[in-house]
Amino acid sequence: MAQPVAEPDRLVYTPEEILDSGSYEEPLIAGGVRCHGGFDAEGQYRSPRTIHRAPAILAWKAQLAREGHDLIEIDRALMPPQYPSVEQGALLLRNGVRDPIARSLTIISIVEGFGAIIREVAVPDLGEVVVEPTEGTALAHLRGGLFEAHARDESGYREEGGHKQMWEAARDLALESPKIPGDVLMRMMGRSGQRKKAKRPYPQLDEKLERMLQMMAQVLVVEVFAEGTFAWGVELLSNPEVSAEPEAAGNMVRYVQADENPHVEYLRTALSEVRARTLRTVDGGTIPGRTVVDGLLHRILHNMIHSRPEEQRSDLRENLAEAMKVASNPKALLEEFDSLDRVWTPPDRTGFEPVTAA
Repeated sequence: MAQPVAEPDRLVYTPEEILDSGSYEEPLIAGGVRCHGGFDAEGQYRSPRTIHRAPAILAWKAQLAREGHDLIEIDRALMPPQYPSVEQGALLLRNGVRDPIARSLTIISIVEGFGAIIREVAVPDLGEVVVEPTEGTALAHLRGGLFEAHARDESGYREEGGHKQMWEAARDLALESPKIPGDVLMRMMGRSGQRKKAKRPYPQLDEKLERMLQMMAQVLVVEVFAEGTFAWGVELLSNPEVSAEPEAAGNMVRYVQADENPHVEYLRTALSEVRARTLRTVDGGTIPGRTVVDGLLHRILHNMIHSRPEEQRSDLRENLAEAMKVASNPKALLEEFDSLDRVWTPPDRTGFEPVTAA
């Protein structure tokens, strides 16, 4: 397969180029499904849609640096630990309690499938809402292939599977095609429906622009936090003590992890480009892009570092006692499981707090 070639002076790409995967020596088959990506002549996995997308992102990042602008950095210390932890998950599996881990892996696969919604995000006429030019930027390519490539990576495209199918395959390899709890999706939808619709944080902006930036910031945070999920998945599913196919299951998660890198990089590049510009308001005024992007990231990070641990714990513990009944000593198992709990205190600051006047 042809390798991505950096073209530092090239900043404009067609949608067809952004979506081009090139060819592979061998396809990736996951759970009997032909998935995206594949292997080169040396047997190395190559992510899909990166022939031009990868060098394009590098070029846009380099352009930002030349112009003296920083890339957004989200402190990894903000990532809550995965629940159950690797140690807790291994404990459950060693004792024949597979339902909670099957549930957790199924939730991950469903969330990955939901990622396709990014193709539905409306992109406004940037010339009308951004003061400075945007030609030759990641921003200018959001509707020109970047959002669509992201959507295809997550949920697949046509007959080709994506991350949803790859996480399902990792689960089925490691846990030998476990019975999937039938209430997973309904519980997730119910929790989503209980959330109150928040007020618009920046009503002075064009609403289409505000929604786009809010979605991009939300997805960026989710993608960054997913690094902890990948590490958890690789370590747990690669453990030969509890995984039926440790090499194949662990590698499947590694392939997804490799595919996610372009998502983080194009999102933080495009949002950094907004930060470096000035946005028009609906009343004819302007507002610094940094004010909007940092404000959105602060709100999202503040909410997620407090809500994510509780949601993961709630998803698992609602059926934990029932699931443990298959163990020889459920009471002792629960006590040992709880003894492995890790205390995590959210950081005091997100790093994107609004600047206040002295």
